Amino acid sequence: MTSYSIRKVNADNPAEIDRLYEICLLTGDSGKDASDLYTDPRLIGELYVGAYPTYHPEFCFVLVDENDVPVGYTVGVPDSVAFDAQLDATWWPPLCEKYSAAEFPADSKDAGLVQTLMNWGHTNTDLAAEYPAHLHIDILPEAQGGGNGKKLLFTLIDAFRDAGIKGFHLGVGGTNENAIGFYQHVGLEVVVDHEWGKTMGMHLTKD
Repeated sequence: MTSYSIRKVNADNPAEIDRLYEICLLTGDSGKDASDLYTDPRLIGELYVGAYPTYHPEFCFVLVDENDVPVGYTVGVPDSVAFDAQLDATWWPPLCEKYSAAEFPADSKDAGLVQTLMNWGHTNTDLAAEYPAHLHIDILPEAQGGGNGKKLLFTLIDAFRDAGIKGFHLGVGGTNENAIGFYQHVGLEVVVDHEWGKTMGMHLTKD
């Protein structure tokens, strides 16, 4: 049986960041492999992974196998509103220059991601007041189960708590029933229902 461990991400290692992008793609279809859905294999990672170890490596952790190869990650930021401002200032502009929806078929997943990139929504301020931090977590199928997901998630939650953060939120697609069930099991609650899924959150400190 493979033994897994958790450590902080090595944000200075380009190969490790590439691996996080790969995991993002391999879990990008509501937890399933999205490789066949995208022409550009890095695009989904540019939106949902890359900025986190760039700006907040202290809140990024990886689940690694016996060879120290990441098989999962959780990445987060302590202040979602401030993070949005960072993205607007320095992360999105070069990506908007790099990518164009016109280079992909209009009905493709790639074009949809480019549109999301060009029109990135900011965190709702009322949500941020109660749950200022946010996170993403993705684990490859071979490493799921055995408590790995919970251990990885709570490694980041503990880091949030140690930093005095009052709460965090995350988004989950409505078709990803396993993830919704997992989050509810470990103590998150549904904060907002959307057409695409749910925003879930957890309070970490008392006012």
